[in-house]
Amino acid sequence: MTTSQPRDPAPDAAPFPEPEEPAATAFLPPAQRHRWGFGAFLLVEAVLLASAAFVSVLVGDTGPGPLPIRVVLLGTMLPTMIAAGVAVLITYVRGNGPFADLRLEWRWADVKTGFRFGCVGLVFTTIGAYLWTQLVGNANATSAISALVEDRKMSVSAAVVMFVYLWLLGPICEEVIYRGLLWGAAEQLQWRSERWGRVAAFLLSTAVFAASHLEPLRTTLLLVIAVPIGLARLVTGRLPGSIVAHQVNNFLPALTILLGALGVASF
Repeated sequence: MTTSQPRDPAPDAAPFPEPEEPAATAFLPPAQRHRWGFGAFLLVEAVLLASAAFVSVLVGDTGPGPLPIRVVLLGTMLPTMIAAGVAVLITYVRGNGPFADLRLEWRWADVKTGFRFGCVGLVFTTIGAYLWTQLVGNANATSAISALVEDRKMSVSAAVVMFVYLWLLGPICEEVIYRGLLWGAAEQLQWRSERWGRVAAFLLSTAVFAASHLEPLRTTLLLVIAVPIGLARLVTGRLPGSIVAHQVNNFLPALTILLGALGVASF
């Protein structure tokens, strides 16, 4: 009686299944998702427009002469600050708070990345502004804020407040609205992958940021400005990177308006 030889395994036999994850990890809670979306962003935009209209009626005609500081604070700063405050409030009421929902985690690496993108953006903005001025002419090459202070000397305190807002505070408020709230709403949708969601959020927030300034002649230039800022948000995955990039990009324009408003220099 002969013994049978062991048979070689079939080449196409199914491999052994991978070991299952430890039982402890099966009970970990899934990543928290917020309960707000595009409706929250539209509400914030409505608040922005409504507060701007209300402040405009409240301030009224200031007449000739230096702009009072109340006009600077109310007309320029207050609507955006109110809208950003509503955006933060929404994350508390319908989400997990601004630090989780808006990706406000602080890292020095993000600050460095944002600074680099801001410097690159400043170069492209300078070139783009020059070409845009040649295209539309000097008479039309002004922003809404520049037109507000053009040919009108401001008080020192009002000019300094304007400078600090345009350079530091304004970018924070705008980033909370567009690359915080709007970005989070876009990522919340069901995309093929997380990467596709982030790219879609980058494209959408860039376009809406440029259009929402309601300055049709400057929309193309605003797109040039918005791309490096959005890339800082895309690369880091967090909001502080784009905030720093935005602040770096705003420094020279804010300084220009400060010097012009004080009558130190004319541009």
